[in-house]
Amino acid sequence: MDISSAFLFPPPPSTFVNVMTVVSSTAMAMSGFSEMNGKHLQYSKFWNANGASKSSSEESKVSSKYGMLLAYTPAFLAGAASFWFFPSDDGRILLLKSALTFHFFKRIFEVLFVHKYSSKMVLDTAFKISLSYFLSTAIMIYTQHLSQGFPAPSIDLKNIGIGCFVMGIIGNFYHHYLLSRTRGKGEKEYKIPNGGLFCLVICPHYLFEIIVYFGFAFISQAIFPLCFATGTALYLAGRSYATRKWYVSKFEHFPNHVKALLPFLF
Repeated sequence: MDISSAFLFPPPPSTFVNVMTVVSSTAMAMSGFSEMNGKHLQYSKFWNANGASKSSSEESKVSSKYGMLLAYTPAFLAGAASFWFFPSDDGRILLLKSALTFHFFKRIFEVLFVHKYSSKMVLDTAFKISLSYFLSTAIMIYTQHLSQGFPAPSIDLKNIGIGCFVMGIIGNFYHHYLLSRTRGKGEKEYKIPNGGLFCLVICPHYLFEIIVYFGFAFISQAIFPLCFATGTALYLAGRSYATRKWYVSKFEHFPNHVKALLPFLF
């Protein structure tokens, strides 16, 4: 018996899904390497990092708040609509739809009530992020829909996936809250965050985001969510590396022991 069949459903009978599995995970991984090499998606502290290549008149920008709403809302709507488009009594697909929808609901809640903003976001970047989240959410759910009726993997990882998802959601929200508390009322300058795992890594919120996506993968046990989670991990590793490099360049006394993403390692 193929070892992978103990953990994963067979590839779905869809050329589109199988092509997108390769394309999306590869694109995410390449974006991570681009981040490491200084070519950043233009949001947060890197919103104007590539500005030297274009004049401000050539780039449309929006506030980070509205840019993030644009990035997350279509994926949330895709998750919510999936309950109508793919009604099912199957526990696995119900868990996946619920987890994805709640994840992006939390993202929108944070945009509206938690995050503080000091910069703008290039509109093109907002559209790219929005498309990535929307497609990945829709394809995860569609892949799970296609997997119904196939023999389930002999090793059930749903409970591990639920545990990863819950831990990731809580950890990500908590560290986003700590980031929002870094600045006082009316302050816009960046400061070195502290509290929680910020004492060990500069991007614990990315670490927990990765855990969330592997939660989706373990709940689903399908190939696309696993590949996309791996691509997400590589992208956020590159983003974390770039973020730490930025903090080191801006703060003379940035602690050497604070890593980018993984405590004591990276």
